[in-house]
Amino acid sequence: MIRRRHLLAASAATLAAPAIVERANAQSAFDWKQFKGQAIEVNYQLSPRGDLARRSIKQFEELTGIKVGFEQIPEQQQRPKVAMEMATGRPSFDVVNIGMHVQKRLVERAKWMEDLRPYIADKGLTSPDYDPADFSKPSMAVATGEDGRINALPLNQDLFILFYNKELLAEKGFKAAPKTYDELFSMAKALTDPAKQIYGFVGRGLKNANVVLYDNILLGWDQETVTPDGKKLLTDTPAAIEAAQFYQKLMRECGPPGNIGFNWNECQTTFMQGRAAMWWDGIGFSAPLLDKTKSKIVEKVGFAPVPAGPKSHNCATFIDGIGIPATAKNKKPAWLFVQWITGKDMQNEQLRSGAGTPPRLSCYGRDDIVKNSAFPQEWFDTTSVSLKIARSGLPVIVPVTEFRDTIGTGLTNIVGGADPATEMKKATAAFQPVLDKSNET
Repeated sequence: MIRRRHLLAASAATLAAPAIVERANAQSAFDWKQFKGQAIEVNYQLSPRGDLARRSIKQFEELTGIKVGFEQIPEQQQRPKVAMEMATGRPSFDVVNIGMHVQKRLVERAKWMEDLRPYIADKGLTSPDYDPADFSKPSMAVATGEDGRINALPLNQDLFILFYNKELLAEKGFKAAPKTYDELFSMAKALTDPAKQIYGFVGRGLKNANVVLYDNILLGWDQETVTPDGKKLLTDTPAAIEAAQFYQKLMRECGPPGNIGFNWNECQTTFMQGRAAMWWDGIGFSAPLLDKTKSKIVEKVGFAPVPAGPKSHNCATFIDGIGIPATAKNKKPAWLFVQWITGKDMQNEQLRSGAGTPPRLSCYGRDDIVKNSAFPQEWFDTTSVSLKIARSGLPVIVPVTEFRDTIGTGLTNIVGGADPATEMKKATAAFQPVLDKSNET
């Protein structure tokens, strides 16, 4: 358990990063103003990390004198936009947020990203306070290619957790969040009351987006969706079909109408309105739940590790990175942004504000974060447990988007009432040739 006196805190001064960094610079003599007057374009996926970056841009501009153009768009649009622009060799951005759990193999094979090793090693470009050794080994492993190139730096290590409405659970006599899949279903079933528009569970049903929830459910059977070598699908095995059956009954018997079209934002809204007792998704979506201007359940929100499955207890983890396109126009000022947003001050603030789970280890060694955080001890305890049971939530293959689309279509059909075994076998048969072809090159 993470105790208050052993947790980091991004003190209220963390967002006053310029003052902190300026003091550090006075000691290190690092020149943050070396590219003053230049401009860069930054592209982010829509997420709490993007929200944090957007509202902190002014601090970076004051620190460096660099003007920042900022674009943030939903991941379903951002990923193809980034891929298309990178393929042309003329990206409109100098800094880009990459979902490494989706695009790792793609960017490595295409060599779309600048190798950041020379920048990190350049004492004129990198502050001595940066400390790249502070990143967790799993996050750096994702950021680093097989050839040793550092294609991006870790920005966030998202963890799937269970959000729950304490009041709704208490009304039915439940004193704690479910510990197992069976408990999750029985509690969600008991909490579902369509007449009152209250539902026991809300989760992603939208094609593509639904795969990450299904993948986490499957981890409870101690199985992933693809073999370790990335060559054979495992989405039609007995375990995969059982996981699909569990997903179906949870979504159909305990979820709100229309959840077949829900992504994380629809789930979040439903939960914040008090219409769902439990929601299984990324911890990075926590902050709005405690925002009184957005959430109706601020005083009722509970946080818990995901329940244990029949054979294993794992939560899915997804690692985001940030880097510089190999053909970017303004690489050196872009590096200052990458260095700043992945530095200790901003990573501390990411944790303190609930915008995500930082990959920097030092974030979990300071005792001021909890004190200055809007989040309760339960949130930090959940983070601690989840980091220990984290396991990759998506296969590391090139055609991840096609994988999510194909398997996601089957899952959407399953939520609609189709037979799980039939749909999973059909989706597997449809995607295996795509995976085979991707492994030929």
